[in-house]
Amino acid sequence: MNLVGSIYKKMSSKDKVIIAIVLCCFIGSVIFVFNNYSFYDKPIAKIVHTNIEDVVKVSDINGNEDTLYTQHIIAKLLNGEEKGKEIHLTNEYSQSKAYDHEFQIGNELFVKIDQSDKKDADLTGTIQEVKRDKYLLLIGWVFIIVLLIVGKKQGLFSFISLVFNAILLSYALDIYIHNSSQSLLWICGISVILFTVISLLLANGLNEKTYAAIIATLLGTFVSLLITYLVLLVTGEKGLRYEEMQFITRPYRMVFMAGLFLGSLGAVMDVAITMSSSIFGLYEKNNYISVKALIKSGMEIGKDIMGTMTNILFFAYVSGSIPTLILYFKNASPFGYTISLTLSLELARALAGGIGIVLTIPIGLYTTLFFVNRKRARL
Repeated sequence: MNLVGSIYKKMSSKDKVIIAIVLCCFIGSVIFVFNNYSFYDKPIAKIVHTNIEDVVKVSDINGNEDTLYTQHIIAKLLNGEEKGKEIHLTNEYSQSKAYDHEFQIGNELFVKIDQSDKKDADLTGTIQEVKRDKYLLLIGWVFIIVLLIVGKKQGLFSFISLVFNAILLSYALDIYIHNSSQSLLWICGISVILFTVISLLLANGLNEKTYAAIIATLLGTFVSLLITYLVLLVTGEKGLRYEEMQFITRPYRMVFMAGLFLGSLGAVMDVAITMSSSIFGLYEKNNYISVKALIKSGMEIGKDIMGTMTNILFFAYVSGSIPTLILYFKNASPFGYTISLTLSLELARALAGGIGIVLTIPIGLYTTLFFVNRKRARL
């Protein structure tokens, strides 16, 4: 406590005001989310008692064994006309919990109340989904607080840009959904420009380092997409399996290309700002450093980040397919067929992003050198 008190005393008035605002927002949001039942149209019930009524062991032709449970739940309604009454629910779940849940006392559920002609009969219903806003709020606040502690002012701007980008992406997709005549690639292209400009300006401010990163990001992203498109055109998209996307009612190839577009943006932006910041950092430490030395240092930095960023993309894309891979392998699916079916699109996304990363290193380097030389000429 003494340490916290001493740190608090050393803070400026501005920092104290920011901390007070963050604490007020945190407390207010927690109070609201923990008491927001009346804002939902769907009935919400809190589990007060559970017990297992039936247990059945099952197996399939491949020898996979599982156990099915039938769970009887008594819950208390928290909103609506039946608020305060108990409702009886039945939940079936498996030991593997692949597609279902085991519920515990205290869990809150969205339910659908069954209609009954009997006045004194117990309320019954079906479970629709779990109410998760409390957990999402707490995780979100952990992210925000860590971001503010580590990044401080830049962390705040990074969070603002994240929120803005999420809203912008939602709006862009909404435009496409309601205007099918519009090209998704054009919508994503405009969104990419806005994402890049807003994110980098908020995170790094109005300066030449930011301008260099913006130009390098846009060039790297658009060039990588063009190369990927040409490769797919020449190869006839052989080896790509679109089965996982054919449930959508829109042209799935265009949706895939749009995903490539947005997927490579984050990694390319990271490489671009790293190159820009590093080169400008070297120049600001020594205004007389030669262009040759900057190029050599920039390429060394690029080589160091190239491998790690490419691996990050690979693991980020492939990790999402692990549950599907396990499901196919557990059901004796051939290895080659499983890999081609589940990983072809993910590997294509990773390769497209990798192309963007590799291209952005020289693009970012020479773009930054242009701004460095321009700044040097003004001295």
